[in-house]
Amino acid sequence: MRVVACTMLLFFIVGTPLTLTHAQDKATYVQSSTNKFMNFPAIPKCTSGAVVSGDPSKGAAVLQLKSAPGCAIPWHWHTSNENLMFVSGSAKVEMKDGGPVTVRAGDYLHLPSKHVHQFTCVTACKLFLAIDAAFDIHYVDASGNEISPDDALKAKAPVKKPAAKGDMKGMKM
Repeated sequence: MRVVACTMLLFFIVGTPLTLTHAQDKATYVQSSTNKFMNFPAIPKCTSGAVVSGDPSKGAAVLQLKSAPGCAIPWHWHTSNENLMFVSGSAKVEMKDGGPVTVRAGDYLHLPSKHVHQFTCVTACKLFLAIDAAFDIHYVDASGNEISPDDALKAKAPVKKPAAKGDMKGMKM
């Protein structure tokens, strides 16, 4: 009787998830050129993305992202774990609990839940982002206090440099 009970318990622990996984498994192919890129709320307009799999508003998903050179997503964190896989370009990712890293084509980066970081695209970036929970973004200031997306993005907006003294470019003589 004990063997039967252990076998049933083992099936319940291991077999049920395997059965569910096989029932839901289905090969999926998404041609990158068919993706519909759009801007996401609370993300700088210089970054766009397309949902490749799942529903980021409800749970686990895979996104394909593109960022323009110089595009910066200021200090923030997410509830979800993030797994970034770089396809092309390069970016600097700074983390509050460690030094900055430069990620390039072929690189992988895992950022755990609630891990404060910021992202700056150095050269035109293409990457895949896999998340395990609904997507959210929580911006923080230099002290780590949460701030609104408007305040965070306003503070990180590029500032036009004034013309250097003696710079005659564009002036008519």
